[in-house]
Amino acid sequence: MQENLPRIGFIGLGAMGKPMARCIANAGYSLTVLDADMQLTENAAQDLQAAAASSASALAQDSDIVVTMLPNSAIVSEVLSRPNGVFAGLTKGGLILEMSSGVPDMTKELAATAERAGLVLLDAPVSGGVPRARTGELAIMVGGEDTPFEGARAVLETMGTVMRTGPVGSAHAMKALNNLVSAGGFLIGVEALLIGSRFGLDPSVMVDVLNASTGMNNSTQKKFKQYVLSRKFDAGFGLDLMVKDLGIALGVAETTETAAPLAGLCREIWRGAQKYLGPGQDHTAMAQFCEMMAGSVLEDSDERGNAKK
Repeated sequence: MQENLPRIGFIGLGAMGKPMARCIANAGYSLTVLDADMQLTENAAQDLQAAAASSASALAQDSDIVVTMLPNSAIVSEVLSRPNGVFAGLTKGGLILEMSSGVPDMTKELAATAERAGLVLLDAPVSGGVPRARTGELAIMVGGEDTPFEGARAVLETMGTVMRTGPVGSAHAMKALNNLVSAGGFLIGVEALLIGSRFGLDPSVMVDVLNASTGMNNSTQKKFKQYVLSRKFDAGFGLDLMVKDLGIALGVAETTETAAPLAGLCREIWRGAQKYLGPGQDHTAMAQFCEMMAGSVLEDSDERGNAKK
């Protein structure tokens, strides 16, 4: 551990949170961790050579900066505001980095509550998935004022590349809109693969062509071969979370009175997949819903080089 660095508390040690916390620990910061699963808390503390907290307030008491990486804004609000929460334990002047994918209006309310308590909250959601969380190469969007941002910049940069988006709440809006674009790209890409497969094209070859052409997107590059054609469906980002983020994006559209018919259709298709596949699915399992509608299954070509149907 390096001296004169702020003490970091990290709440939420799931698929994304734990590798992000590891990046902070590897940079020499004193780290205290907490998860709703206390066994997970103890295991992660041992693995990361960090302290295990018994509550959010206890974690905050031992921290200068608290990071939250949780499923949704309602849980973040509970962790921050309950009697033994972060607000109760963090010393005035303390900083909260809300790195979950949250609802912008709720984030603004939490930031206002933090300010009344003499604290500062920035929203700093991430994009890049588990692989980039592990390597410290996430894209990190940050909303909030300049001075607290500069105080948090070094910590954030241990986890990835930082991009300012504007005032508090703007980063959570940007994250939801990013996932809207990503979700749309995934859908149209899978449909193209299904059409081509029925025509007789090899889906694996199609992905290679798309990646060398103008049809390239994040899904063609990092999802189709790795998680769809392989039938693994384990990219590490939940289908339920994608549907949540699409709802946030549509909420921003409604708040700004922006007509977004394609975005609405995209959200409804993902919601259909959520209902069809059930809870707890990886978002790449959306391809199985598309396959059900098309009546075909996408797979890598067999040993003879013929596309399977």
